[in-house]
Amino acid sequence: MRLTRTALTLAATAALAPALLLAGPAFAAESVPSSAVTVTTASDTAGSGVDDMSDDDVRVAIMRIIGDPNTGRAVYAAAQKAMDGTIEDQRYFLETGRWVAQAEDDRVAIARILASADPKTDRAVIREANEALDTNTPEALRAFLETGYRLAVAEDDRVRVARILADPTISDALRAAAEDAIDGTPEELRYFIEVGQYEVDG
Repeated sequence: MRLTRTALTLAATAALAPALLLAGPAFAAESVPSSAVTVTTASDTAGSGVDDMSDDDVRVAIMRIIGDPNTGRAVYAAAQKAMDGTIEDQRYFLETGRWVAQAEDDRVAIARILASADPKTDRAVIREANEALDTNTPEALRAFLETGYRLAVAEDDRVRVARILADPTISDALRAAAEDAIDGTPEELRYFIEVGQYEVDG
């Protein structure tokens, strides 16, 4: 089973993993866990024109990455290594090395999500996370963390709400609230699962 495989792989890579305390599928309004690595793309740096940056600007940009508490461990380590090297090493980091390290951090972030997922109730999350890891491109990894995770949780939450609606013994108030939630946004679905259903019958 791929979930087990990924969970075991996580243990082997923990020493290199970013210190992320990622939330599992029970997140609220965020598309990516708040402690995930800083969301950046290669186009961000390309747009800033690394070739046109002064040496001092390059070093300042890297120090900002190092100083960002949301920077993942692989990016942090690569940034530190660049700062210990030449200006050519530093420019390479901003242009290329950063994105290689970001992909490493993203892989670990997804593995942590998988490790916390319940195979009985988080099937969409497990499916989409495994697909991102199997594709294994920086773009696919980042896309899962930015949008795919949120949508997969919503898919799983709709199944949870549908199971509530399938119970003939629930109250009329709970049924009405579930019917409203099932067509709602991912955030509305999550709120109903975590809080709303208990407020109705509480």
